[in-house]
Amino acid sequence: MRFAGYDAQMGGNIGTAILSLEPPRMGRVHVIEMSSYQIDLSPSLDPTVGILLNISEDHIDRHGTLAHYAAVKERLVSGVMPQGTAIVGVDDIHSRNAADRIEQSGTRVVRVSVRNPLADGVYVEHETILRASGGARSEIARIGGIGSLRGLHNAQNAACAAACALALGVGREVLQNGLRSFPGLAHRMEQVGRLGQVLFVNDSKGTNADAAAHALSSFADIFWIAGGKPKVGGISGLTEFFPRIRKAYLIGEAAKEFSETLGTRVAHEISETLDVAVANAARDAQASGLADPVVLLSPACASFDQYRNFEIRGTKFRDLVNALPGVKPVV
Repeated sequence: MRFAGYDAQMGGNIGTAILSLEPPRMGRVHVIEMSSYQIDLSPSLDPTVGILLNISEDHIDRHGTLAHYAAVKERLVSGVMPQGTAIVGVDDIHSRNAADRIEQSGTRVVRVSVRNPLADGVYVEHETILRASGGARSEIARIGGIGSLRGLHNAQNAACAAACALALGVGREVLQNGLRSFPGLAHRMEQVGRLGQVLFVNDSKGTNADAAAHALSSFADIFWIAGGKPKVGGISGLTEFFPRIRKAYLIGEAAKEFSETLGTRVAHEISETLDVAVANAARDAQASGLADPVVLLSPACASFDQYRNFEIRGTKFRDLVNALPGVKPVV
């Protein structure tokens, strides 16, 4: 939206409080991230465009059941303003059902998938975002080669952002150039630096196994830093990615539990703290002789055992990486 010439004000759960942003006016767009907690506490919502990316088991300690958690998140797209648009990622059953209910209520719904072609909606195929309608399909944008959009989850982010921009009248050429200009966000697959062939990636926002799965699926040779305050299920659901992990470095309260899950299938050590993990992972990645080794912080845990929030944890990781002799910024 910034590339399209709008004054795009970003806030909400991502950092700046909503009421600290500049007030609405012509030519200004508010891009607001809302957590399930914030949605739950909001008496009403009426965005011009609402985006529901996905629903996976999380925050059950607050919401009680997955069904209630899903219902809370659905409010963000079921409450769009009249003539507005609900954009729903339909690669999980809860979101698919939500899309059907919202459409039946009379709201315009754009379905988005990164796993399957759609007869009507927006989907990703061979690193290209496509739109299908009325039996025809057209190319919206290409995301191949954009480092900040690496991985299936970022393909979904890009597809949903593209669908939103189209709903707001942004042209395809502007949309493509806007995607290319995107530098990425802090703590979300953030490319922190390089040490020779070693790439350091800060995905501190990966606070559960589902989020960590997205990061692990994006690289082939991973020196993985994981752990913190564990969540229900641990990392037992990540076994399909174990062959990608050359070694794991386990920190925080979850270290022992994660060690038991990894067992003999993945080489690992209990590093306990982030500074030890970064130093050891950097050493091992450099010595590996691999073509493209990646030191990845994607903890699959909350941060609250050692850090006040995931941002502080990610900033600590960034500082530790930048303090390594010879580290250069990613260009």
